[in-house]
Amino acid sequence: MTGIIPLKKGENITSFFAVNKVRRLVGEKKAGHTGTLDPNATGVLPIAMGGATRFIELLPTHKKAYKATFKTGFRTDTLDIWGTVTESFNKKASFDDILKAVEGFKGETMQLPPMYSALKKDGVRLYELARQGKEVERTPRKCEIYQLKAERINDEEYSLYCECSAGTYIRTLIDDIGSVLGTGAVMTSLERTFACGVSIEDCYTLEELSFLQEKGEIEKAIIPVEKLLEIYPAVTVTDNQAVRFKNGGDLMAQRVRGLKDAGLYRVYSQNKFLGLGEYSPESENLKVKRIYNDGR
Repeated sequence: MTGIIPLKKGENITSFFAVNKVRRLVGEKKAGHTGTLDPNATGVLPIAMGGATRFIELLPTHKKAYKATFKTGFRTDTLDIWGTVTESFNKKASFDDILKAVEGFKGETMQLPPMYSALKKDGVRLYELARQGKEVERTPRKCEIYQLKAERINDEEYSLYCECSAGTYIRTLIDDIGSVLGTGAVMTSLERTFACGVSIEDCYTLEELSFLQEKGEIEKAIIPVEKLLEIYPAVTVTDNQAVRFKNGGDLMAQRVRGLKDAGLYRVYSQNKFLGLGEYSPESENLKVKRIYNDGR
C-alpha cells in the first residue's frame, strides 16, 4: 500500500506508537510519520505508507498550524503543564496585556529550542539529557509566525491559534510570551491543525481507521502522495522519456515542456505520476530526485 494516511493522533501516545499501530492495521511493513508530535499533543500526523516514505522529506513543511491553551503565573522545566514548577510569579496580566504581548511575536523571530525536545546534541536527544538533569548550550533558531491570535477562556486560561513555519515550538512561544508579560506562562494543551498540506478536518482517528479496515474501505483514508506534492509545478514527458526517467536517467531540459525556474517538478506521462525531478539551468538537465513506485 502506497500513500499518505492522515491520522488524527490522540493524547498520551507517542508518534512512534501511532505509526506502528497504523502500519499493523493496514498490513504495511514500511511506514513513517512526517513530523513528531509530543505524547500529550494531539492532531494532524500524516503517516506515509510503502513507497510514499521515500517522499517524506520532500513534503511541504513551510506552514503548520496549532491550537494551544496556556496559563500564566508560573514556569516549568518542560515549559508545559506536565513539568515541574521552577518559578512562580505574583504579577498578574490583563487580557489586553496578553494581546499586546502576542502581537509582538508575529513575523520573524528567534527561538531557543527547549531542552525537552527531540533535537540532538552530540548525537543525544535533548530530552534524554534533560531527564538526567542536564542542560546544554543551544543555538537560537529563526522561525516565522504568520498568524497569531489569543482568546480568553476564563480568568486563568487562554487559547492561542498559531500559523507558523516548520521548527517552531509552541511551548517556547508561550514561555517567551510569559517572559514579556513578566508573569511566566505554560502550555496546557496542544493540537496540530495543519501540517504537510493536511488539515485536521481530513484526518481519521485510530478508531475510525480500524472501522474502515473492518469494512474493507481503508482506501478511503489514503491520500495519493502526489496530492501533497502539488506545491511543485508539473511537467509531462513522452513515453520514451518516461522509461528513461523511471530507470534513473536524466532528461534533456530542452526536450521537457514546461520547465522554467530551477527547482523540483512533478513528472507525469499519460497522466501517470512518475516521481520528482530537479531542474538546474546550469546542468541543462532534469535530474531524477525521487522515483514513484506503487509497491515500494
